[in-house]
Amino acid sequence: MKIETLVPYHLPHEEILLSIASSVIFKELELLDCPKVRLSEVIEQPQYGYTASASHEPVGVKFVRITDIQAGKIEWDSVPYCECEYPDKYLLRENDILFARTGGTTGKSFIVKGDIPDSIFASYLIRIRPKKGAISDFLYWFFKTKQYWSQIVAEKKGSAQPNVNGKKLSSLDISVPESSIQEAIANYLNSYKSKVYGDLLELPSLPAILKDAEKKVAKIESVMAKIEEARRLRAEAVIEVEKTIKSILRKMFLNDGWITDKLGNICDTTSGGTPSRERPNFFNGEIPWLKSGELNDTLIVDSEERITEEALQNSNAKIFTKGTLLIALYGATTGKTGILDIDAATNQAICAIFPNKNIIERDYLHWFLRFKRDDYLFKSFGGAQPNISQKLLKETEISIPPLHEQRRIVAYLDSLQVKVDELKKLQAETEKEIEELVPSILDKAFKGEL
Repeated sequence: MKIETLVPYHLPHEEILLSIASSVIFKELELLDCPKVRLSEVIEQPQYGYTASASHEPVGVKFVRITDIQAGKIEWDSVPYCECEYPDKYLLRENDILFARTGGTTGKSFIVKGDIPDSIFASYLIRIRPKKGAISDFLYWFFKTKQYWSQIVAEKKGSAQPNVNGKKLSSLDISVPESSIQEAIANYLNSYKSKVYGDLLELPSLPAILKDAEKKVAKIESVMAKIEEARRLRAEAVIEVEKTIKSILRKMFLNDGWITDKLGNICDTTSGGTPSRERPNFFNGEIPWLKSGELNDTLIVDSEERITEEALQNSNAKIFTKGTLLIALYGATTGKTGILDIDAATNQAICAIFPNKNIIERDYLHWFLRFKRDDYLFKSFGGAQPNISQKLLKETEISIPPLHEQRRIVAYLDSLQVKVDELKKLQAETEKEIEELVPSILDKAFKGEL
């Protein structure tokens, strides 16, 4: 059986290790012909949470929602309140297990531990409690396994909105050994979690019948550590090279021997516009339409969206020609630049810059603007989001070496950018390799090939 994924959402390295370890142990239970039962046989009737509006005023009881469960814990001080006429029915207690029953983390679970203030849980959560003979921590670790997620994902297929309800949970298959083995597995995985997150402790031993699983977990941990180290080193290499480029930019562009001038004196600028959206065929045209979010400091910029000639004519939008230097004036990409690879129209959040070719090279100006943004010399004034006004842009002081020196600088910086791009490509390949390796490692563990 080919395992394509472990869980249907992103996990940090530590949680991947925990999911693999729990999956291997539960697989070993299957190989030992441990009794497999429906979850309904070992849990009480699943319960849905309370429907109410949350309030930050301290009225009633604490009101735990999906969003209050982050990184495997609840920050109780930030949990809001709600008024509930009959809170006893929904009160949380230690070892309750909560499930997200809808949304992007559908099926994700959380076990309630520690000091718990008077709290109830919201309607987008489901609570389960074990019956006598079942241990909460053992069940919780099952909900981390590939065996659990493969059943949840199968249930979610074909649904317009991902969801898990009490009936689906109750129908899941789970291998349930005797209580002493459940407890041993729970203690081992709880300790393994502490170790993964940095505690220096010796793991308790698993029962003799699970020794093979214990050895597999140790092997997987060793392999995953090497994979994570490769990922870390490549990520650090990218960061260090980008830091080096920023340092080089600072040294180059803060040269006291060069003349300076304001951008507005050596360049023309004009912003894009907003085409009319009154007509339904706004995006069914031939003219490339570029938004500020698509600027990423590359030397080429393309756009997948296309607007109609009619929409363009009924607006103040403009078409800029291939080779035009652009800069984002506001939004998440404020200060980001790009050079058009095609003729395209842009929205009003983009400004086109047309340098005087007798004074300044376009590609030199492109690099200089990147330096300005990275050096925090562009300031944002008045407004909730970052912004650069055209007035501020025109007032920006530009260092202007001779044209031949500008060309030399551009050639050098472009060569450095090639190295950064190569490192980023390697980093992306590493991420892809890891995505492929993790299920492969788990598959080998399941087949006894580790």
